[in-house]
Amino acid sequence: MRISAAIFEKTFTPFNVADVEIDSPGPGEVLVRIVATGVCHTDAIARDGDMPFPPPGVLGHEGAGVVAALGPGVSGLAEGDKVVIGWPWCGSCRNCLEGQPRYCLQLGPLVLAGGRGDGSTALRRLDGSPLHSHFFGQSSFATYSLCAASSLVPVAPDAPIEILGPLACGIGTGAGAVLNALRPHVGSSVVVYGAGAVGLSAVMAARLTGATTIIAVDRLPARLSLARELGATETIDVSAAGADPVGAVQEICGGPADFSLECTGVISVVRQAVDSVGMRGTCALIGGAPAGASFSLDHMSTLWGKRVIGTLGGEGRSISLIGSLIALHRQGRFPYDKLITSFPLSSVNEALEASHAGDVVKPVLRMTE
Repeated sequence: MRISAAIFEKTFTPFNVADVEIDSPGPGEVLVRIVATGVCHTDAIARDGDMPFPPPGVLGHEGAGVVAALGPGVSGLAEGDKVVIGWPWCGSCRNCLEGQPRYCLQLGPLVLAGGRGDGSTALRRLDGSPLHSHFFGQSSFATYSLCAASSLVPVAPDAPIEILGPLACGIGTGAGAVLNALRPHVGSSVVVYGAGAVGLSAVMAARLTGATTIIAVDRLPARLSLARELGATETIDVSAAGADPVGAVQEICGGPADFSLECTGVISVVRQAVDSVGMRGTCALIGGAPAGASFSLDHMSTLWGKRVIGTLGGEGRSISLIGSLIALHRQGRFPYDKLITSFPLSSVNEALEASHAGDVVKPVLRMTE
């Protein structure tokens, strides 16, 4: 079937929107008509070579849409169902069986190999030459996506499908890190480094907990203002030369914070986030740093009961995390729609640039102009 897709031709080059061919669904697969898909920092670092997805191919991993066709053996879904495309998972490794499919032992090849598990790709140029597919199991910078049925999260017929895709990664990552991984206790303090889509989602999630001090750290005043609107009790502007966010956190909290989240992927900020928590404090690393990046910590202060943890995708199961965030949004308790700016698929390069420049918080590509 002929579809439109934003092709990732090679690193450090703009996407090229063109017509391509996509396979019909095979056993266990579903063809999804994409209504909208989020644009994430992960797409940018894959384009620039810091995540090893092979070009040429199609990126995009926050897709949501409508089931268009079912492959053999698929049950529990029907054509016309609205779905969010979650992360792929094997379903049989120890982490999947323990309820943590975000840490599937096959995650690397499932999200980055550039095709199905058997090595085949689902996409071709019109001349028949192959394009790598299945980025995060979906390659949703396209009007249609072919993915495993097990990765799909069905949603209600009246769900606002045009804004649901980011719940599968960016929005869900920030919120899930707070709700699933950190779980702040009553009266605790939470500091969020980076007030982008992930960080602001963490702020909104922290407001749903018993945390009484929620601090957002960023260099853009507009984002700090939005953080206050969404639940931050304090903000720290680090745009000035010589700014000391760790000192500011300790002044606000009367000492170290209980929890911190590093949402920027900037290595110098990682150290600040870790230094912002003290004994028995926990720092969650979320941001995607360049390939090969490393950081160092002070041994003694870390030894004294401090925890530094990595988190992927908000942890837990897609169906429970995404379903809960949809319900919280419906109740007015998780207003993530305030982060979203829509672009047509043809403006994918402009969407990425607007995100990089900080002009928008969360770009979402809509497949109809």
